[in-house]
Amino acid sequence: MDTDLPSATGSASVLCSIADVIVVLLATDSDGLFAEVDATLAGEDCEVLRVRSGEDVLPAVQAKDPDLLILDLQIGRMGGVATCIAVRQEEGADRLEKRPIALFLDRSADVFLAQEADADGWLVKPIDPLRLRRMTTTLLAGERSLEDVGIHPTVEPIDS
Repeated sequence: MDTDLPSATGSASVLCSIADVIVVLLATDSDGLFAEVDATLAGEDCEVLRVRSGEDVLPAVQAKDPDLLILDLQIGRMGGVATCIAVRQEEGADRLEKRPIALFLDRSADVFLAQEADADGWLVKPIDPLRLRRMTTTLLAGERSLEDVGIHPTVEPIDS
């Protein structure tokens, strides 16, 4: 588990105005994807932590209590969908507090998987920094960010 990597500098004042320090946990085995997310979100009031496997997400959530989970669809040993389902099961059993979860999808056809896993938001790769910031801000505000491919993103409240 690689959860305490240093964050790149970046402006996150608009993103992180909701709380003192926002903690985002990203599960990806892609160094490039981590670098993109870290450069986009990290700043003095927002920390991006990383795990490289879906298996490491639950222990990291218990140890670090992140405000937002972002899961790459294709991560080693336990994919993003299976990881999202596992976190939702733990939340449903009251072993974890509910938190927003976003998935990075490989293609538009994967939106169905994100919906079935009960993700609160998703983006289809490649990740655009502006879309990532908009999705993150929306999720941290307690709303769902449902990007429909070819259609403007929709926003709706997250059910508790």
